[in-house]
Order: sequence, then C-alpha cells, then structure tokens
Amino acid sequence: MEARYEALRRAAEEVAAVDAHAHNLVELASAFPFLRCFSEAEGDALALAPHSLSFKKVEEFRTAEGLKSISSKCFEAANISAILIDDGITFDKMLDLESHKALSPLIGRVLRIERLAETIINDESFSGSSWTLDSFTESYVAKLKSVSTQIVALKSIAAYRSGLEINPNVSKTDAEDGLRKELTGPRPFRITNKNLIDYLFTCSLEIAVSANLPVQIHTGFGDKDLDLRKCNPLHLRAVLEDKRFSKCQIVLLHASYPFSKEASYLASVYSQVYLDFGLAIPKLSVHGMTSSLKELLELAPIKKVMFSTDGYAFPETYYLGAKKARDVVYNVLAAACEDGDLSIQEAIEAVDDIFRRNALHLYKLNVTNGSINNETTIAGGGVSSTSVEEDVLFVRIIWSDASGQNRCRVVPAGRFYEVTRNKGVGLTFAVMGMTSFCDGPADGTNLTGVGEIRLVPDMPTLLRLPWSSREEMVMADMQIRPGEAWEYCPRNALRKVTKVLLDEFNVTMKAGFENEFFLRRKLVSDGVEQWVPYDNTNYCSTSAFDGASSILQEVYSSLKTSDIVVEQLHAESGKGQFEIALKYILCTLAADKLIYARETIKSIARKHGLLATFLPKPDLNDIGSGSHVHLSLWEDDQNVFMGSSKDNFYGMSKTGAQFLAGVYHHLSSILAFTAPHPNSYDRIQPNTWSGAYLCWGKENREAPLRTACPPGVPLELVSNFEIKSFDACANPHLGLAAIVAAGIDGLRRGLKLPEPVESNPADYASKLQRLPQNLQESVESLSGDKVLHELIGDKLVKAAIAIRKAEIDHYAKNPGAFNDLIYRY
Repeated sequence: MEARYEALRRAAEEVAAVDAHAHNLVELASAFPFLRCFSEAEGDALALAPHSLSFKKVEEFRTAEGLKSISSKCFEAANISAILIDDGITFDKMLDLESHKALSPLIGRVLRIERLAETIINDESFSGSSWTLDSFTESYVAKLKSVSTQIVALKSIAAYRSGLEINPNVSKTDAEDGLRKELTGPRPFRITNKNLIDYLFTCSLEIAVSANLPVQIHTGFGDKDLDLRKCNPLHLRAVLEDKRFSKCQIVLLHASYPFSKEASYLASVYSQVYLDFGLAIPKLSVHGMTSSLKELLELAPIKKVMFSTDGYAFPETYYLGAKKARDVVYNVLAAACEDGDLSIQEAIEAVDDIFRRNALHLYKLNVTNGSINNETTIAGGGVSSTSVEEDVLFVRIIWSDASGQNRCRVVPAGRFYEVTRNKGVGLTFAVMGMTSFCDGPADGTNLTGVGEIRLVPDMPTLLRLPWSSREEMVMADMQIRPGEAWEYCPRNALRKVTKVLLDEFNVTMKAGFENEFFLRRKLVSDGVEQWVPYDNTNYCSTSAFDGASSILQEVYSSLKTSDIVVEQLHAESGKGQFEIALKYILCTLAADKLIYARETIKSIARKHGLLATFLPKPDLNDIGSGSHVHLSLWEDDQNVFMGSSKDNFYGMSKTGAQFLAGVYHHLSSILAFTAPHPNSYDRIQPNTWSGAYLCWGKENREAPLRTACPPGVPLELVSNFEIKSFDACANPHLGLAAIVAAGIDGLRRGLKLPEPVESNPADYASKLQRLPQNLQESVESLSGDKVLHELIGDKLVKAAIAIRKAEIDHYAKNPGAFNDLIYRY
C-alpha cells in the first residue's frame, strides 16, 4: 500500500499547513509545567502524565537548547505557514502575539468573547454595581467592533461555563438578572451564569455576521472544568436553526470528541458549520485519532474539515500536533482510496484542502503576503469565481522542460479553482522535446505535435507570487490520463527513483542548492542596447553587496514568504555575480523550490530594471555560474551519509561511501543532465572550482565531488557531498534523478571509491581522467549508460539525448546564438 500512495504521503508530509487554532507560547522560565504538553490533568493527576501514550522525556534537552532554538526547530519541522492564536488563555510568562511572528509568515488573532467580556466588567475604573446590561452591552459591542478588522475569528468557551444548549432568544430581563448575580461575586469576575452567557453568545454572533467573521466554538472534551454531557454539538441546534445566524460560519473545535459523528452530521446538513480536529489530534491514541477523523469524514464535506494543532505554551505541542495530523490524515485518506471512496488524485486534493485551503478561504488569509483580507465573501461551502478574482487574478501553472527552461500556462483564478485545479490543462507532447533555441521538438525525441497530456497542478506547491500580489504559481505534474504519470514527466522521474531508493534501502536524499547568477544593467549606446555587468567588484566584496543590498533584501524577503530558506548570500568572483545558498530539504521539494527561487530572483531583478541570468558562462572572459548542490542521505531523522566512530570511510558511512561511489562511477553520464548545454563546458575548466577532473576529495573545491564538514560536524566526519558540475541549464528534477539513479547503482553493487585527491587535481592531470570537455562526450557516455536508462526511463533519456545533440549541432553552426541565452536562463 505504501508504494501505491507515495504521492499522497508526500503531499501530506510537504504541504505548508495553516494552523487554524492554537495558543500562545511561554518563556522557558514559565511556571507552567512542561508536562501539560501531554495531558489536560492538573495537580496530583498530572503526576501520571509521563505514562500517557504521547509522552517523551525531553526536559533536560529543552533547558540546554533554549527556547529560540527549540522553537525554530519545532516550527520548521512542523512546516506551518500561518497560525491563528486564541490568546484568551493566560499562562505565566506568556509571549505576546508579536513574538510569534518570527515562527510563521502570518499570525492571526482569534478573540475569545468570554475573556473580552470579563476584561470589561473587571475594569477597575468601574465599580461592579455601576454596570447595567445596557451599559455593558454598549461597551462590549463597541470594543468588539473596534477590533473586528484586526482579528480572524471569534471564539466561545460557553461549553466550559454553562454548556452548549444556548438559548438564542434569552430575554434581556433574564440576562440582566444574570449580570447582577455575577457582579455580587468576588473580583475578578468569571462569567458562569447561563442566561448571561447565552446573551453574550447571541450578541457576539450578530456582530460576527455583520463583520463576516467565523466563530470557533469549543465542543467535546477538555479539562475537568467542563461537563462533557453539555458539550455535545447537537445542543447547538437552536442556534443553527435561527435564521439570524444562517450566514454565520461556525467552527466546531476539537473534532467534538467523543461526539465526532454528531459533528459530522451537523456539517453535512448545515451550510454554516465547519469542523476542526485539533486537540483530538494529537491527544488521543492512534486508534482514537484515526477513528475520530474517519467519523468526521463519514458525512461532512472535505471542504469543511480543517487542521489545527491546538498547540499551546510549548513549541513541541505545535510540532506534535502537525506530525500526528500528517500521519493520521495520510492513513485515513489512503484507506479511503483502498475502499474506493476516493481516487489518489482526489485524496491529494483533500490533503491540500484539509491542511491549507479550507482555512485560507474560511479565515480569508493571504499567507504569502502575511495579511488578512476581511472583505472576501464566502457563501455556503464554496468560493465563487468572482470573489476569488477579487483577490487573485491569475494562476501560473509551471513546468521545467528537458532543456531546463521554465515555462508556464496562465489560467484566470476563477476558472483555475472551479475546473483546472482538478482537471489540469491540455499540453502537446512536443513540449518535452523543445530545445533552448527552438520551440519545436528536436529530431529523435519521438515527440511531435500529435498527442496531448494533462498538465495537472500539484496543489501543495501553490503559492502567491511575492512580486505580483494578484497572481499565484503552482508546479505541475504531466499525466497521460487522470492519475497516471506521463513517462516524460521530470518530476515523476525524480519521484520514481527516490521511491526505489526508499523501498530498497530505506533512505531518502536531501538537497541544498547554491544559486550563482549575474546581475546585468541595461546600457544603450548609439542606439544599441547592451546588458553590462552590474558592478566590477570581486569575491565577497562588501561594496558589491552594499550596492545590490536593496535588491537582495527584496529577494530574501520574497523567498522567505515563499517558505524558501536562505542560509547565506554574498557577492561572487564574477563581475556583477552573486550567490544565494538555500537550505537542504527533501530532494523532490528542493527541485521545486529551486525553480521558484530562480523565478523570484529573475522577476525582482526585472522589477528593478535589471536582468538576472543563471547562464553558466555568459562572458567567456569571466568566471562562470554554477548551481552546486549539496546532498545527504537520511533514514528517518538520522543523517546516514555521515560516518560514526564504528563506520567511517573518510568521514562517510558505508552507505554514504557506496552511494557516492555510484555517483563517481556514472559522473560522465550524469553531466548530460547536470551540465546539459554546450555553454556548460565553457564553465567546467581546471582551476575554476567547477570540477574538471574525475575525482573526489574532502573539502577540495577543485574536485567535482567534494565531501563537506560544515561547522558543528566533528572534524573527522563529513555530513554531505557537493557536486560542482551542476548548472542552471539543468532541469533540477532530471539532474537529481540522474544522481539518485547513480547512487542506487553504487548501493546495489557495493561500489568503492578510489582514494581522495587532497590537492588541486590539475597537478595530477596526467594521472586523472578528464571529465567530458564538451557536451558531445557526456552524451556519448549517457548513451551507453544502461543503469540511467533503466532507472530514469529509456524514452525520457533518449529524448534528452536527442535534445542535446540538436543543441550541439545548432550552437556549433551558430556561435552567435549564445548571446540570446541570457534571456532564457
């Protein structure tokens, strides 16, 4: 079953989730006990919390690591793009909302109505006896309206106070009497009177309707303050039947456990009811979490079911909630596919809906721009094309072809969300046979204008364009028929080989790319337009960085909002050349994000009147640009490329050394994918840190394969290896697929590396084999490489070879055509 649903698991693991209900973190020195991560218990009952199913002892680690480090690790692992925080709970040393913005691109506030009411009546400037229901209502309504544009939702905990059997027609007389009874108690006042709670609840719903704000309601289990019998969401029927509130979007929190079936029923028959399963996941056992989510989905539309962590106080609760939710959602949806309730593609769409899109629409969020749009209107369970296009006008559906060029089809947002997101757009077979010089298929690719595929959006990759706020972009898969990958699809080629790596060796590969590029500015002289270097400074020049700082700041901010993590950036050796290094992540995701990063850099440069080019060698008299990639192997959360005291071959593990040996053995063939253009070989020259000789070495930047020992790794070990001979003419999915295929061969055959080269390989030129000095040589090597043909796919490899041969011929006959490539790469 696992193999069949790899794409579904990947979607569940990689979607950037919207956490639709959570609470504030606390400082490390807070008196709030860390054991509360694992239990709703208090006092003596908390002593048994370490014996609950979800408990892990980590307090010693927390103290040593510090809150900032722990939070960073937990939220990065949780992959949360937005957090909606109910700040109505007060913890000791609680962080304010602003402090959470370092952890997620968007933080939204959920206002708890009971807390607001209690804040007002506890105001020391008023004596308790001075309040009347009218004066209280006037103050409450004014305060709530004043913040209505600064919040994403209201929340009620009526379940904790008097239960969910709300009387929406409670009289003012009864409410006034309830207020008087509350005011006779000791300060600070805590509202528990049912009539006053019902009045407050009804009043808040009226404001929510006028302000178009959803209302979250605690339902089901919680701590011992509540009476579980009164927390069944069926008690809300009187409210749901009231016509005044038929347009008020009501979110039943916590899967309403143990009343999940009842919640599912309500969501199925009332258009305004939505469901959120936070707290039930992760607090229940695996069986409990699974059965609760299944019960929610038995009747409720998938478009109404949402993820949240219900994280609170400690960053670990956010991580645990996200991790468990991804596992449970995957298992439930995979089971639904097995039962025939969903197709795999529908299940993948459901992942995006549950973790992201449902919340974005309901709470009117713009994750990429970190903003809240309180004017988007949502009716029933869906979104009209008109309302969508008030926010987003176009969606770019992106693919990278076999010549490494990024291309897109653009669909109006209304049609995209109504039709295209599920069905895709038609595309001719010819697109995967095109070259860098001609928009027609090369001879020998067996691809023509006859035949059509479907370009199907991969919705977890959808994001808002940082440089164009009314457009989105999404990566696409190529399918020959619904749910069936086309054999020429580069993304599927990478997924296919990584699946083999995982199935046979229980290993995944992570990748981190270095983006080198040149900035050019336009110069017009005697009516002739030229693109000249942005500056003439040298490597790591402070003045170069200063001169381009405003552009690089915008690039960095845009990448960050797109959830692309930048680890370093600096001026490079070439004239007007810069480098932006990205954090290593799962290789399938890294390839997608590399494409997005290049799109971002080029677009922002264009916005500033500049041209950014990633071409390997735009100026034959200057240094070249690479797209060096750092690679590591992982089993679960353990780096298994890195050696240990018992398993150490020049710092590598046996697995790592064999994988690298496979890459070494096939490197000449790999170059046809990673250095796929005639221009690539103008860059790969001795003494240019580009890797011209077949060798490897530890921290040897002249070797094409460099094992690396970054700060924090013991000096006798290495954590990853770098491939120098990788540039931006490569389709990143195909380049990585070739590397993985070679590594698999190394593992299968137990290949061994030669001794490392520890100085400049050029000094051993007579003893070392020169890597291909031109594209023709690498193509010849690939043509005879049966391993890469088999693992990547014979038809795709042959098409790539035909494209390379066409480019060899064209640029040999038309050397001046190289000048146009700065616009294509």
